Formats: sequence, C-alpha cells, structure tokens
Amino acid sequence: MPTARGGRIRQAREADILRAAAGVFAAEGFAGATMQDIAAAAGLPKASLHYYFRHKQALYRAVLADLLHDWLAPADALTADRHPHDALGHYITEKMRLTAERPEASRLFASEVLRGAPEIGDLLRTELRALVEDKVRVIDGWKARGWIASDVDATHLFFTVWAATQTYADFDAQVCAVLGVARLGPDDLQRATDHVLRTVLRGCGVTTPRHPRECEDPPQEIRSDA
Repeated sequence: MPTARGGRIRQAREADILRAAAGVFAAEGFAGATMQDIAAAAGLPKASLHYYFRHKQALYRAVLADLLHDWLAPADALTADRHPHDALGHYITEKMRLTAERPEASRLFASEVLRGAPEIGDLLRTELRALVEDKVRVIDGWKARGWIASDVDATHLFFTVWAATQTYADFDAQVCAVLGVARLGPDDLQRATDHVLRTVLRGCGVTTPRHPRECEDPPQEIRSDA
C-alpha cells in the first residue's frame, strides 16, 4: 500500500509539473524557458523539479509526448460499430473542448511542428501514423456500409478536423479580432463547435442514424441540427 500510494503521488506530481511546463514553454519557447521558471509555476523548489526531470530537454520531450497522448485520446471514439454521426461528432466535440481548455498546449504543439518536429518527429512517424492508419480502416468500413460518402478521403479528413478545431487555440488572436471580442467565451466556442460539426458531418455525407443501435451513447452536447 505505501508503494502504491507513493506511485500515485509521484504520478500526480509529474502531471502538475507537465501542465506547468507546458504553459511556460508555450509562453517563452524552448530557448527562453528556464527550469527555475517551470519550478516556480509548478510550486516546487528547483531541486525538486530536477528530481523528476534531470534537464530541460527531457522535460520538454515529456511535455510534448503527454500533449500528443491527450490529443490522440478522443480518437478512441472512432470504432467500426459506432455510427459516424455519433463517433465523428464526439471526436470533434472533444477536440474543441481540449482547444478551449488547454490552448497553451495546442500552441506549444503547433510551435514544435512548425520547427520541423525535432523532438517528437519519431512519435509522429510511429504512434500518430499508426493511429491514423487504424482509424482510416474504420472510416473505410463506414463507407462500405453506406454510413459516410464513398469519396471521403479518410486520411485528409483528419487533417481537416485538426485544422478546423485547433485554429481556435493556435490563432485565437486572429479569431478574436475578426469576432470583435477580447477572448472567446463559452457562447463563442459553442457556436464554433456547432459550425465545425455541421461542416464536417454534412461535407462527409453523414446523416442521422436510422436505427438507435447504429448510434451508441450519443453525446448530449451535439445539437440535433448537426
């Protein structure tokens, strides 16, 4: 029991450090961020931070790997037996929720990719690519069942969803300027979510399931006009 409790405490502490580090890296960049700044953001002495992560590059890679895991998790909703109206709807809604709740994480990830992904290129070429290939097979199965338009390019559909959802974090200054607001509020984000849902689902020829068994556990946040 003490060992298990110690493991949970360590995991919780590491999660706090990763979240604090994501904010500092997003604001200052890799070069500008310091371990002292990150320790202060995490509410830890610098020596304690070094106990968990020996140097800044190791912490940076851990932050990016953690972010990638979080961004990939919503794709678990895309399964062969789940209707795309429900599955894609849940996936898009979760992506928008992450964009709203962790904008600094999205911007940090985008910055890394714009630099050529020097720290996480291996993860993109392995874990991310494998996941997309697996979900492409799911979407191809939907096409075979007539649940989604046959001319949908499943791989590029992911690029479209990523661009449409993460732009509200990565380019929030541009979005806010056009909307004439200081920051995106809940109503703005709901409006954006509804728009992305309608655009993607209708563009893919997805209609409301004809039978309840085709759509399991429909997410409440998706409106009926999606």
